[in-house]
Amino acid sequence: MLADKQVSRCPLTLNRRRFLKGLGASAVAMQMGLLEFASSVMGAAPKTAGKCRIMGAFIHPDVEKYWLGWPGTAYDIKGHQELYTKTIVTAAERLGVTLDLSQKPLFDAGSVNAYLEKVAQTKPDGVLLTCMALHPPGWRAVNQFLDKRGPVPTVVFSPMGTSFTGHLQHSRNSKNAFVGATQDVEWLATAVRMLKTVWEMKHTRICIVRGNKTEDKPLDVIGTTLHYIPGKRFPDEFKKVEASDEVRAMADYYTKQAKKIVEPSKDDILTAAKNYIVCRRLMEAEKCHGFSMDCLGPIGRREIKPPCLAFMRLRDEGIVGACEADPNASISSRLTHLLLERPGFMQDPAPNTVNNTLMAAHCTCGAHLDGFDKPHEPFILRSHSESDLGVAVQVLWRVGQKITLMKFTGPQKIILGTGRVLRNIDTPPSGGCRTSLECEVDGVADSRDIKGFHQLLIYGDHEDEFKAYCQLSGIEVVHI
Repeated sequence: MLADKQVSRCPLTLNRRRFLKGLGASAVAMQMGLLEFASSVMGAAPKTAGKCRIMGAFIHPDVEKYWLGWPGTAYDIKGHQELYTKTIVTAAERLGVTLDLSQKPLFDAGSVNAYLEKVAQTKPDGVLLTCMALHPPGWRAVNQFLDKRGPVPTVVFSPMGTSFTGHLQHSRNSKNAFVGATQDVEWLATAVRMLKTVWEMKHTRICIVRGNKTEDKPLDVIGTTLHYIPGKRFPDEFKKVEASDEVRAMADYYTKQAKKIVEPSKDDILTAAKNYIVCRRLMEAEKCHGFSMDCLGPIGRREIKPPCLAFMRLRDEGIVGACEADPNASISSRLTHLLLERPGFMQDPAPNTVNNTLMAAHCTCGAHLDGFDKPHEPFILRSHSESDLGVAVQVLWRVGQKITLMKFTGPQKIILGTGRVLRNIDTPPSGGCRTSLECEVDGVADSRDIKGFHQLLIYGDHEDEFKAYCQLSGIEVVHI
């Protein structure tokens, strides 16, 4: 079965409605001319080339009813396959995935081998199997496929009633595979999203503005390409940006949506909006899906004003906007956007040894922390704390909110943990960056042992999603 309706979900192809919805105030945005802003700027963004192609199949004997054993005689084989099909197809349409979902079940060795041959010839970007039989044993077919499929990323959905503990042991050692055993049928949409994310990360290009050379650095395992361009490109492009209606509309939006404006002037906010235009133009010119730059160098030389507000806007659109030309934080952001549809907060970690907690701070932070299409958290427009120039943001985090901490730290490793927001920190009286918060981190006896730098803080407990993705991608998970 082929899902012929394809809907792109690449963050760089947001339509007008979703862009305004992401701002959290559609009616206000329309009055301020942001429709035109979205149309001319967003429409120029590059798309991910090609389509993710997923093959899928169901594993069960070709019978009308089971007799005794799980999932039971009352289990409607035809009805459940129709439900699973509908769920998978709907998810594929929403994510813009090309889907080849076979309705003829696999069960004996011959049918599995035939499907393995088809997979080898077709070379899909991922495979989704749904095991619908415990008695008689469908796991012989599942394990046969996993053992012989090669490196193709594979997700196996095992709905309640189709596996015991023992059935799930063999697959634990399968590379680039994850078994989702759950009673939640909607998890099938997560399975499609994970496979799409693996593909997206392999086709991602992140523009990094640093140094004097233009070069590509493709990464092993995750597959992302780091595209470096000279640092002078940013100030050179900025000189070409005028205070257009688009720039003024963006400046007006943040002026009106801010809970308070402390240091920045009207001209500062206009300059911050111009920085956003520069980021988008450079991404478009270099055909990239995200942006990071050595910002502190040119700020220190007074060549540019801080791009903190531009990075905030990018993150709230689902696009990487990362400080300090940090490639691993950029990859972490892209992964978070694709997998969870919400921004992460790239931050400087400062252990609080008195409370045994973590203080996290940076001068830019997405505000739509619950999701790109959810209302934004309150924010205050400040200056960049280290230079006292331009526009930075203080986003006020929800106290008591459960959070995930993660960072991609190399081709085959992610550090991961969870915690909870305790309080926001004001600067002054404290030093450090404008968005600052204190949080507790689960399972850490001494906050000085927390691993990494520029880790992302993300609303919600997403430890299991990241672990599943990492198992599917061949990436090691290390507790933070």
